[in-house]
Amino acid sequence: MFTARRWWENKGLQIGFLALVFGSAWTLRHTQGSLVMEIYQGIATPLKTLQPRITPEDRLREAKLLELQTRIVELESQNQKLQSLLGYVEKEPLANRPIVARVIGRSADHWWQQVTLNSGTKAGIQEGFIVQAEGGLIGLVESVTPNTSRVLLVSDLKSQVGVTISRTSAKGVLRGDSSGEGVLEFYEKVPNVKVGDLVSTSTYSQKFPAGVPVGRIKSLDLKKLPTSVAKVELFPPIRYLDWVTVYPGPENLHLEKPN
Repeated sequence: MFTARRWWENKGLQIGFLALVFGSAWTLRHTQGSLVMEIYQGIATPLKTLQPRITPEDRLREAKLLELQTRIVELESQNQKLQSLLGYVEKEPLANRPIVARVIGRSADHWWQQVTLNSGTKAGIQEGFIVQAEGGLIGLVESVTPNTSRVLLVSDLKSQVGVTISRTSAKGVLRGDSSGEGVLEFYEKVPNVKVGDLVSTSTYSQKFPAGVPVGRIKSLDLKKLPTSVAKVELFPPIRYLDWVTVYPGPENLHLEKPN
């Protein structure tokens, strides 16, 4: 008797647990889980009633609020960019102050070739005017209407800019590469130049004023034939242009002088 009681004390809990497991399995099999679903529904339904109901009007108000928040952030960003640009413009002598314009058009098919500005002849812009952004030169005005201007970017394959190496005065022609880089072909076979040298427009250029920053030498190929070449990392953010400044080019300076 004592032995049976002791055995039950040791094994009774395990037997009870196994009975519960097999019983639950049998119940699930014969009820196909309906009992579990009933228990779940019984617990979940009261919880759902505690959660606030979101109406279509609430969703509409939330969407409108998010839209307004997005507009505010965008306006603040544009205001900061414009304030920075205007601060730069105000440092220029009054007679040389540029026209401030914004990029309003850019084709995905011609992303690296051209942009359209929101100012034209009414603002004083003419063909041949120089366009700059933070970092330096971005292009040349190639056509205008009373209210818009189309700019040929320095990254366009057709673009050619006479440039010089600031450190050594080595000169060459910078051509667009349809990217944020350009290809510089030197006039000399073995120019005095190294990676990291700064590049700006040269005094030889007829379309651009001298000394406008362009970029930095990224790589060199001094064995290239028929002339040495370099890859130039362009300074201006041509990939995502927004506000720009427009200046008369060398060919247009006579328009600014009194007769």
